[in-house]
Amino acid sequence: MKQLLLPTLLLGTLATLAGCSTPSVITLNDGREIHAVDAPKFDSDSGFYELQQLDGKRTRVNRDQIRTITDL
Repeated sequence: MKQLLLPTLLLGTLATLAGCSTPSVITLNDGREIHAVDAPKFDSDSGFYELQQLDGKRTRVNRDQIRTITDL
């Protein structure tokens, strides 16, 4: 019974965290799309949006290069 407790709790925690994220699509002015794990955060000091792509890479995109940001 104790052997199943830890994997069950771990799976429940991961499912809860996955439910909290809101995947987003960022469309750039040149037509490219960037898929993000969560909504991008805007850094007003630098003028860049900071986001994490689906493959885990952290990316910064200039505000002037973004056409739209939509939630999936």
